[in-house]
Amino acid sequence: MAEKIKVLVVDDSALVRKIITDILESDPMMEVVGTANNGKSAIFKNQTLNPDVITLDIEMPILDGLQALQEIIRTNPKPVIMMSVLTQHGADATFKALEYGAVDFIPKPSSVLSLSVEDIAELLISKIKAVYRSDIKFHVKEEDYENRPTDTTIFEPVEETRAGPVALKKRESSKVIGIGTSTGGPSALLKVFQNLPKDVPTPILVVQHMPAGFTSAFAERLNNTCLMNIKEAVDSDELWPGWAYIAPGDKHMIVEKKKNKSIIRISEGEKVSGHRPSIDVLFNSIAETSKADSLGVIMTGMGKDGSQGILKIHKNGGYTLAQNEETSVVYGMNRVAVEIGAIREIVSLSELAQRIVDNL
Repeated sequence: MAEKIKVLVVDDSALVRKIITDILESDPMMEVVGTANNGKSAIFKNQTLNPDVITLDIEMPILDGLQALQEIIRTNPKPVIMMSVLTQHGADATFKALEYGAVDFIPKPSSVLSLSVEDIAELLISKIKAVYRSDIKFHVKEEDYENRPTDTTIFEPVEETRAGPVALKKRESSKVIGIGTSTGGPSALLKVFQNLPKDVPTPILVVQHMPAGFTSAFAERLNNTCLMNIKEAVDSDELWPGWAYIAPGDKHMIVEKKKNKSIIRISEGEKVSGHRPSIDVLFNSIAETSKADSLGVIMTGMGKDGSQGILKIHKNGGYTLAQNEETSVVYGMNRVAVEIGAIREIVSLSELAQRIVDNL
C-alpha cells in the first residue's frame, strides 16, 4: 500500500479545522497527522510531526500565518497552501504569502464565492497531491534573520535582484504576447512586470491559474506596483499597446480578430488541460490570430497546461520562451513545453523581461 500524504492543518477555528480534516481524510491517500490553532503551534508541529504538506490560515492569534510561514520556510521548509478569505485585506495577505514562499492557496468557503465545500474539497485535494508529487524549490536568505522584522520577505526565488525596467529597442510592434503561469506564478509575474517598461509597444495577455474572485485583486496589485497598465480582462476589451490583461478566474480568455481590431473574448467553457482559465486556450487563439507575430512565454507551474498551445505558437512561426528550472518554484508546465520541442529559448526569471523586449 502506498504511503499516505501527511498533512498538518492550521487554523484558529475549530470548525474549519474539522471541515478541512474531514475533507482530507475522506481521501485514502491523505492522513492528517496534526492540527494547530496558531502560528507558534504550527512551527512546533512542523518540526515534530514533519508533515509533507501544510494548510495554513492567515488570521490567527499569538503568531499569524504570515509570520509562521516565514519561520516554517526558514527552519523546515514544506509546501504550504494558504487558506484565503476573499476580502481586500485577505487578498493582499495571500499574495504576500505567495511572495514569502507559500506554493499556492485556496479560498475558504464563503457566501461571496460560488465555490461550495465540495468544490473546495476537490480543489484542496488536487493541489495537495500535485505539490506532494512536485519538486518544490525553496530559497531562503539566512543572513541577518534574527534582526529582520517579522513582515520582511525571507523567501526569494533565485536571482531576486531587480535591475529596473529594461530599455526598449522598438517603439512599434505588431506582436501579441501571451504568458502562462501556475504554481509560483504570482510572485514570478510581479518580477517580470516590474522589469518591463511602461511603453511596451504591444499588448500582453496572461493566464495565471487562480480561483474566481482573486484575479481582480491580483491585477490591481500588479497595476499598483508595476509601470504598465494592468487589468483583469473583460469581454470585448480591445487590445492596446502598453496594456496587460489578466484572465478572470474560472473563465477562458481568447483573442479574436474583428475587422482591423483585436479583442478579448471571455467565456465559460469546459475545462481544458484540467483548467479554466486554460493557458492552452489562450495560446491556441494567439497562434491562430497572430501567427508569426505571436510571442509565447511559459513559466513556473505544475502540470502541462500551455505546452500544446505554445507548441502551436512555435509551429506557426512565433517566438517562444520558457522560464528555466533553476528559477521556477515548480518546473512542470515549462518542462513539458521544453521536452516536446516547443521552446526557442530557456531563460532565467531575471532575464525574461529583457528577452520579451528583445523579440518584439
